[in-house]
This record gives sequence, C-alpha cells and structure tokens, in this order.
Amino acid sequence: MEKKLYVGNLAFTTTEDEIRELFAQAGVVESVTMIKDRDSGTSKGFAFVEMSNQTEAEQAISMFNGYNLAEREIKVSPAKPREERGDSRSGGYGQGRGGSRGGRSQRGGNRRY
Repeated sequence: MEKKLYVGNLAFTTTEDEIRELFAQAGVVESVTMIKDRDSGTSKGFAFVEMSNQTEAEQAISMFNGYNLAEREIKVSPAKPREERGDSRSGGYGQGRGGSRGGRSQRGGNRRY
C-alpha cells in the first residue's frame, strides 16, 4: 500500500489546514493537496494526503474513512496512480463522425435553395 491517500466527499469549504490538522491525529502529514477547479479556484471536493509512512497511512484510513467532517461523511482510501492521458482523449465538435453534423451539410442543414 502507498502512503498517499485519496480523501473524497469533502465539503467545498474544507481547507488544506483543516485536513492537515485532522490527519495529524494519525501521524506525520507530509503534504496535503486540495484539488481545485482551474478556472474558478474553488474546491472540487477531494484532496490527496501524503503520510510519512505506510503504517500511518493505514491508521488514517481506519480512523477517518466514514468520518463526519463538516457534516459530510468523508471517504479515505489509498490513492491510485494517475493514468496517462495520451492523445486518445475525445473532444471537439464532430469528433468520430468525420466532422459532419449528423449527416447534414455544414453549410445550411436541411435548407433548400
């Protein structure tokens, strides 16, 4: 098991300091990273906590998974490695259909001239 933990179902008002203070009860907290929306800067409701060793990480999971923080039952589990994104991401208008708009001409749809 890793010493890095995923902490989910956080209230959007929860701060990194509050998480650090809570998890310090289980051992030495090396880092807390609150995940925020890049545009608005508001919390996305989850964070990553890195404990100083695996034993403390396991202790934090047993102490805080299901713990009530700010009237929310938080979820604590080992963090999974980040998956590589590569070029396979879909996006953009008309992807996968040759750029057409559902079989209609891009210049005028079903209009007759």
